Amino acid sequence: MKEATLKRAALVVAAALFMQMLDSTIVTTALPQIAFDLSVSQSSASLLVSVYMLFAAIFIPLSGWLAKKMSRKTLFLIAVIVFTISSVAVGLVDNLTYILIMRAIQGMAGAMMIPVGKLIILENVASKNLLQILSFLIWPALIAPAIAPLLGGWVVSALSWHWIFFLNFPIGLSILIAGYFLIHDENRKENVSFDWLGFLEVAVAAGLILISAELLSRGLQYLLVGGIMLLLGLLMSVLAFFHLSKADEPLFSLNALSIKSFRIYQTGGSIFWMTIGALPYLLTLLLQVPFHWSAIEAGTYVIFIFLGNLAIKPFTTPIIRFMGYKYALALALGLATMSTFLMAAFNMETVKVWIATVAFVSGVGRSLALTSYNSLAFAELSKEEKNAANTLQSVMQMLSQAFGVGFVATLVALFSQVVVISLAYQLTLFLVGLLSLYPLFEVLTLPKNVGEKTL
Repeated sequence: MKEATLKRAALVVAAALFMQMLDSTIVTTALPQIAFDLSVSQSSASLLVSVYMLFAAIFIPLSGWLAKKMSRKTLFLIAVIVFTISSVAVGLVDNLTYILIMRAIQGMAGAMMIPVGKLIILENVASKNLLQILSFLIWPALIAPAIAPLLGGWVVSALSWHWIFFLNFPIGLSILIAGYFLIHDENRKENVSFDWLGFLEVAVAAGLILISAELLSRGLQYLLVGGIMLLLGLLMSVLAFFHLSKADEPLFSLNALSIKSFRIYQTGGSIFWMTIGALPYLLTLLLQVPFHWSAIEAGTYVIFIFLGNLAIKPFTTPIIRFMGYKYALALALGLATMSTFLMAAFNMETVKVWIATVAFVSGVGRSLALTSYNSLAFAELSKEEKNAANTLQSVMQMLSQAFGVGFVATLVALFSQVVVISLAYQLTLFLVGLLSLYPLFEVLTLPKNVGEKTL
């Protein structure tokens, strides 16, 4: 695929990622209204988020196998169609069971749409263009969370929560038309058997970890059950790891883990994704609960994280090329870690301009780290390794981001039993900062010229 054609294809995949991320973040703003209209509890309404993530995580491993069995372009377009139709269907009937079924279907479609779209790009891009092309796929991850709270609030107040889901129709239709004409991918179909045992083990492990994250985020009364679920999920993950390592035709290969530049994204990178999910959540609650700010005011200051994401984005590729992956990542993770420790020092007397500044710096570090990690992960992989590596990375990324919220919610609940609530949030932020040191120290062990062929 020529570079110009590949860029256009990457923009189509980026649009699909934007649709998926907008959908998954904007729905949280509608949960109170959905709970009221359906006459259900807030925790029942929050299942709209949990069910989507559960089915997406379970079916991501299937995407890599299907991408070998059929046309990737066809699979991507089918996933866009199913995602869009199921999204519109959510807003058509005011019944929780029906809505959850549609969200499950939407999660399955999302599990195919993004990994397959990304795989089309990865297997067609030349090493020298990898950093530039993958940077197109970072924008949606930065823009969607930034606009979702304001857009969602406006839609719910001006129209109704149903329109949250109808928004995906014009976006999905545009992606479908653009994808049909702009994506040119002729992959060789392979006759590979399906690893049922591997699929079941990975699905059960992912399901248990996501359920544990949901339970842990609901308070101390679920601590024991959530902890047991997490332990079972980790145990099943170990079993799945050994099976995939030994199987003749595994669901997806783990060979890419032998390459350090890919492996660090699954270790330190997973911790990084946990903080991505946890920090906006933590900062919002810190400002609202102990500081007694309004939801609108707290949300406005949290947006500075995403403004930092966007502000640095045009400069991330030049910075990485100038400094190299190792030192660009060290700078990015250093900024993100430092800002987390500074957040832990926030109190009711902290100047609001300082809060906005620290949030902005946090966003700068997160954006640079996200771009560096994503490109470096595939910089030294062969074309044959990218399918399995893409599947593994997609699963780990979703689980880490989801588990981050449950992890910090549990810490806050535990600390609040023994200290005042403001100190509970400060201690949690401090521990998140300590946890963030591991990825920073890990990247310092990389060779100076790591991934240089993509620069």
